[in-house]
Amino acid sequence: MKFLQIWTVVIFFLLFSGCSAPMLEPVRVETSDKKIDYLTEVKPILDKRCVSCHSCYNSPCQAKFSSFEGVDRGGSKILVYDAVRLKAIDPTRLFIDAQTTKEWRKKDFYTLTQKYDANESYNDSIMMHMLYDKKIHPEVIGLYEPEKDKLVCPRNKKEMSEYIDEKPHHGMPYGFPALKDNEYHTLAQWLQQGAHGPSDADQKRITAPSQTAAKEIGRWETFLNMPDPKHSVTARYLYEHLYLAHCNFTAAPEEFYEIVRSTTPAPESVEVIPSLRPFDDPGVKKFYYRFRKIHSTIVHKTHMVVEFNDTKLQRTKELFIKPVWIEKPHYIDYETKSSANPFVAFFQIPARSRYQFLLDNSHYIVMTFIRGPVCRGQMALNVIHDHFWVMFQDPDYDLSISQPGFLMRQYDNLSMPIETSTQNILETFSDDYRKRYEHYFEAKQKLYNKNYPDGIGLESIWKGNKAEDAPLLTVYRHFDSASVHKGVLGELPRTMWVIDYPQFERIYYSLVAGYDVFGNISHQTNIRRYMDFLRMEGELNFLTYMPKNERLEMFKSWYIGDDWAQDLTQLPISNRAAKVNFSSSHHKGEFIERVVNKHILKSTGIVFDDINYYSEGEIPPQMPTVFQNH
Repeated sequence: MKFLQIWTVVIFFLLFSGCSAPMLEPVRVETSDKKIDYLTEVKPILDKRCVSCHSCYNSPCQAKFSSFEGVDRGGSKILVYDAVRLKAIDPTRLFIDAQTTKEWRKKDFYTLTQKYDANESYNDSIMMHMLYDKKIHPEVIGLYEPEKDKLVCPRNKKEMSEYIDEKPHHGMPYGFPALKDNEYHTLAQWLQQGAHGPSDADQKRITAPSQTAAKEIGRWETFLNMPDPKHSVTARYLYEHLYLAHCNFTAAPEEFYEIVRSTTPAPESVEVIPSLRPFDDPGVKKFYYRFRKIHSTIVHKTHMVVEFNDTKLQRTKELFIKPVWIEKPHYIDYETKSSANPFVAFFQIPARSRYQFLLDNSHYIVMTFIRGPVCRGQMALNVIHDHFWVMFQDPDYDLSISQPGFLMRQYDNLSMPIETSTQNILETFSDDYRKRYEHYFEAKQKLYNKNYPDGIGLESIWKGNKAEDAPLLTVYRHFDSASVHKGVLGELPRTMWVIDYPQFERIYYSLVAGYDVFGNISHQTNIRRYMDFLRMEGELNFLTYMPKNERLEMFKSWYIGDDWAQDLTQLPISNRAAKVNFSSSHHKGEFIERVVNKHILKSTGIVFDDINYYSEGEIPPQMPTVFQNH
């Protein structure tokens, strides 16, 4: 019996010790007396070779290399995007949810740059091992599919050893050529010297506004923090729509800023309030809107620029301060349900002012829900088609503008899934918001049928007011990312949208202001389903310009095999005649050609794509069979 017990222990030990990878040896690093400078020597390498992947919410292991703060924060095993998460997680937004590396360690982030065993000639940090593995295994072997690969986030020597043992050709940069020798040695020596960041003087320099920008910032902060109700409510509306913007001032064109809510007024340092959503209760009695300089590397995914200058300030006053409001201006609270419904929260501001603000900034607003701080966004982008064009209803023809009582009567039907807790799992499969949407859509159709019994024509499409406006936009979806462009690019798309004010506001609040990337499956599923309604509403708005007898079949052709979409055909798709006199049988193409060629403000510069767009009957040139270099 004793003999059997001994062999059982031996076999157990052999089995499990055989599963353990050999512990990695520290990497030898050439020592240098020259101190490596982070800003001038290290950051350029990270920007060139690392930032394209490590700069967004769901960067591999949440490692963000676009700033020293992100590098020093390190990595985490916590998944930002988790399609089956039952419980929301605490947010981990850099520069918002923690301010120091020590605070990030309490949130379970671990170092990527610090050594475990101090040694003058060897380095065993996680980053060093990742770089060294690529150096000795530079070949790209096997498949590299970051969209499908399961993330492995080693946080210590043992896990790092197992990772390298299992995936010896998965060092960094992942799936790309190794660093050049001089780049490798620079980063290795920087790591060996302690991976220090900018000096205090350099940090102050890169985070402080320039003197020229400070003057313009002062004017805007004074405006946004005026204490009277009219300015206060206006500032809140602006903040909730511009909190993702990279604000640019004319006097400092190479500097960018973000609007935040701070517990401190100017000229004190900004102390950001880490609210999850811009309409959440700030949790303090007094706060201030401040501009905080962006010193991280600028990346395309989040670089959504809004110009802040004297002209924009005057336009803001013209839209929000000069008009007489629907109600006497009064302060509004942060009660959860009303704050999550902009039609309730901002009812006192004339709807025309709100809609015109969205139109003035149409390119930016659409970008916020098409682009954003994610690396892999297919979960959100599944709700849009690969290519479509977007137009907007002119405020003069939008009945929600001229008849604000309609919005008031539809408050409940216009509510969105963002009003419920992101922890609530019970509403995942509820049809509540679908029913509300259907009630709203039916009411909207009745309102338009009553006021426009003969339909509305080309004149009801917003043409733009000035050269900088974007009355027509092109959206391209590229599986897990998307782009927005002013104008009409590409060939004639299968679908088009016409957006009105209530739809524009709901898309923004559902997909941007109210969307919680750290929320649970219930929250994200409800938003996903709700956006389906909004997308189809834009498409149905467009169909009202098509001949009445073609609308239903055209809509069905866009959703072949989609039973849920086919159910929507039971809704009263407009019975109004199209107030457009077509001269051809190619109605969709003819309509958009009239819009672009004869209606849109010429100074916007919007014309058709010379290479890809062809009118009905126009034959594209034949591709040559032989190509020759001259």
